[in-house]
Amino acid sequence: MNSSLIQKLIIPAETKIVMLVLDGLGGLPREPGGKTELETARTPNLDELARQSNLGLTIPVAPGITPGSGPGHLALFGYDPIQYEIGRGAMEALGVDFELGLDDLAARGNYCTVDQSGLITDRRAGRIGTNVNQALSCLLSSIKIENAEIFIKPVKEHRFAFILRAKGLDDALSETDPQKTGMAPLPVYALDEKSIKTAGLVNQFIACAQKALVDQTAANMILLRGFARLPAVPTYQEMYGLRAAAIAVNGMYRGVARMVGMQVLSIEGQSLGDQFTTLENNWGEFNFFYLHVKKTDTFGESGDFDGKVNAIEEVDALIPRLLALKPDVVIVGGDHSSPSVMKSHSWHPVPLLIYSPYVRADGLAEFGERTCIQGSLGIIQATHIMPLALANALRLTKYGA
Repeated sequence: MNSSLIQKLIIPAETKIVMLVLDGLGGLPREPGGKTELETARTPNLDELARQSNLGLTIPVAPGITPGSGPGHLALFGYDPIQYEIGRGAMEALGVDFELGLDDLAARGNYCTVDQSGLITDRRAGRIGTNVNQALSCLLSSIKIENAEIFIKPVKEHRFAFILRAKGLDDALSETDPQKTGMAPLPVYALDEKSIKTAGLVNQFIACAQKALVDQTAANMILLRGFARLPAVPTYQEMYGLRAAAIAVNGMYRGVARMVGMQVLSIEGQSLGDQFTTLENNWGEFNFFYLHVKKTDTFGESGDFDGKVNAIEEVDALIPRLLALKPDVVIVGGDHSSPSVMKSHSWHPVPLLIYSPYVRADGLAEFGERTCIQGSLGIIQATHIMPLALANALRLTKYGA
């Protein structure tokens, strides 16, 4: 997407766009010649919406490339996921709802076990309980480093997010995890001159953490990997002139939305119905809504074909509540495919539906992979969704005389 061109063509309008993202939407049949999860699901509401819409398939990054959720969402939001790469450490911090700033460096952390010689005997500290993790993370958060702040946020079991905040940090750093037992944790090395200061600060913290954990039986040392900072990205207001809101339960998706300048809304409850209630309650305040559904990906990655089918049907049952709000543009798609038969993300193009009063409806009365490949949108880059949404929302003027 040529973002500079889009920005020149943006015009104001009293129209509203809803992007409904079913995480890991794309799938595969259980048996050759069978139906995918989306095709198997009973979706009368999505099928009727499909009949009035343009259909197609999207490629989040590039053909054959399996995307993570971060790159997949950036592409949906109209940002080149290669230009604006989110590193693993930053993703870990976003996943615990930590509001990363431009002066922050993040890493994925493991509590581990070392013997009296300092050699690793268990890279995951026996998968300590999350409650133990919380207590240890509170202890490590009290460590003081001159001219820097430290934040340790528990994730689950042995995992935590490490955040270092200081001026002039860079993330070209080696990792401390040797990826095998019987070796000592590695020191952090700067991989370029700009990262020398950062390496020194991280090594200071590791030394302090080792002393603080010395009396622990299992979690008596830490490992850090995936050092990363957030990329500096233009906001949705700057890119598209939109007041954007995000409705998501899971921290990582809330974090990515916050990174692009969306206001992350509070949800009273954890259910999908609660998310739709949040949409209804805030309808008058914003002109773009991103609503995230996690269960489709969760069941896909766990290999639960029927669970994913049920999750899609749950979404379908709530579509009338969305349409009752009379949005001007509705986008239904996914950040990547998660076929249950693969139990993982995959490279397969993702089903897409775009509805507005101004589409030349394809008249294909089913929302599924086979109908989407017949749709007028064809197979497009996911970064092209937002220009199409803006055009259908009458928010782009013509180009040239």
